[in-house]
Amino acid sequence: MILLHLFLVAITISTSFAIEVNPKIFINNAECLVDLSTQLVKGECRLSLENNDDKPVNSVLYAFEPSIKSHISYISAHQVFESNRLSLNVKPVTLSGHEDKQFYQIDFNASRPLRSKGRAPLVVEYVLINALYPHPEEITQKDRQLMMFYGNAYLYSPYKSLKSSVKFQTGTRRVEDYTNINPVSFLSSGDVVYGPFGSLEPFAYSQISIHYDNNTPFLKATKLTRSIELSHWGNVAVTDVIDLVHHGAKLKGSFSRYDYQRETNSGISSVKSFKMYLPASATSVYYRDVIGNISTSNQRTLLDSVELDIRPRFPLFGGWKTHYTIGYNVPAYEYLYNNGEDYFLKMRLIDHLYDNMIIEDVTVRIILPEGSVDLDLKTTHPIVRLPDGLHYTYLDTIGRPIIKLQMSNVVESHISDFELKYKFPKAFMFHEPLIVIVAIYILFLTVIIWVRLDFSIAKDGHSETRQRISGITSAIIHHFERRASIYSSWDEALNKLKHSKDIGTYNTASKQIQADYKNESTSINELATKLKTESTELSDKLNEVQKAEKNLKELFGQTQSLYTDKLITGKVGRNQFVELDSGLKRKKDECQEKVNQLLKSLN
Repeated sequence: MILLHLFLVAITISTSFAIEVNPKIFINNAECLVDLSTQLVKGECRLSLENNDDKPVNSVLYAFEPSIKSHISYISAHQVFESNRLSLNVKPVTLSGHEDKQFYQIDFNASRPLRSKGRAPLVVEYVLINALYPHPEEITQKDRQLMMFYGNAYLYSPYKSLKSSVKFQTGTRRVEDYTNINPVSFLSSGDVVYGPFGSLEPFAYSQISIHYDNNTPFLKATKLTRSIELSHWGNVAVTDVIDLVHHGAKLKGSFSRYDYQRETNSGISSVKSFKMYLPASATSVYYRDVIGNISTSNQRTLLDSVELDIRPRFPLFGGWKTHYTIGYNVPAYEYLYNNGEDYFLKMRLIDHLYDNMIIEDVTVRIILPEGSVDLDLKTTHPIVRLPDGLHYTYLDTIGRPIIKLQMSNVVESHISDFELKYKFPKAFMFHEPLIVIVAIYILFLTVIIWVRLDFSIAKDGHSETRQRISGITSAIIHHFERRASIYSSWDEALNKLKHSKDIGTYNTASKQIQADYKNESTSINELATKLKTESTELSDKLNEVQKAEKNLKELFGQTQSLYTDKLITGKVGRNQFVELDSGLKRKKDECQEKVNQLLKSLN
């Protein structure tokens, strides 16, 4: 463990001393332009580097003074060769003994290093935020806004410079005051130029201040929460929740709406509206705050974007805040590509909120379809990736993967695309439709069970009575049907007697028929007694049925007498028998039909 600790310490020490300033590199000429006309301080330094070393140099250092270190938001570097722009890699580094300063290492292209005894152009661009201070800090509604900038009259560099100049562009002729360091010139446009200076040693510094009029919008988004929700069904939903504050000179005194609308210069530093640019394919755009939808804003479709003119409910003065939400949809086919189960998403990480924007804290949530795996994210600028999570919404079971990203001190130059690769099994495309089908099936099954079963706690007396009556009448009808089958058997026995003239066989069958009839009659009488206690109306109907059925039995008795007493004994002729038998049969059918009709009235 001791050896390992010593090894790590040795690596740390060697890393600290690995980056050093090459004393044989110097700046032959430097021209710097610092734009102070907006709330952002935008700098551009054009350097002509010279290498007096005996070997080529692959990288150089660019430095910022300690007072600027905390304000740096963005830096980039490039070279121009015969109208061809060559971007260079820039990364922050630490220089031993100069920890209070901020250094960036600029790496030359491998094919174009700074050759020995040679020269090379270099352009460095940077953006500073919160580097302008309102002075005075509070103003009335009618006052103009004055800003104070503190900077360096010289080029701040770790290398010696032979010739340099710094131009501060204020964007106004109303410059109250500026530091006088020879040579300095104040141009008619309001620009302040320091230099050109001769030979300057490394880290040359002379503080200057410029006090000038700046009424451009001083808006700062203290927090932006962006959600990008991707659907494989053809849509990408984007939602931005924004906290905005005017961080210019604070309003002193009360606000007069009358003066604000009547006087042209009243509230000149306030912000009435600002423009936001969305993708050209953006649709279903909405803009709302905590109260609801804001209809005073306008939307205009351009060739390459959608311009949204955002007008808050009230003008924003210094110190005033607002909170709002912007949302829109874009078609997935413009940003999402796939090859089988491999998907590739490429779109903007953030949008253009307003001109010269500043966003202190950005949180981006990329919500992917449920079932996405093997997430691989690439971004242009350094970014903090938080632990991935899960998001649950309608019909989700295992949750949708969420990629959470964080950035700070973001400006327009940071607007760039991210690239996300992931895998999505095709089977998950049918996951949610199947859930819907199963849910509908369960719903219908539940309704069926609910309708069929009685879940009531208290007993329903009327319902129970109806159920008892229904049971009795069903049993009575069943026994009458059994009687009907007995009559059929009786008819069959009489028919056999007519052909066989065997009275003995008939008597045997007749005894069984009469016994079955008696059993059914006994059951019907018992049920009739029960029915009388439950329903007098149905009991009366049953009595009518029994009367009709009694007539039917008498007709069968007459038929039996015709067969046994007259046909078998020969007391009646054939023609007379046929006539009598047909008449009885017709009466039996009519009586049976009447019994059936009366039985139906019992249901």
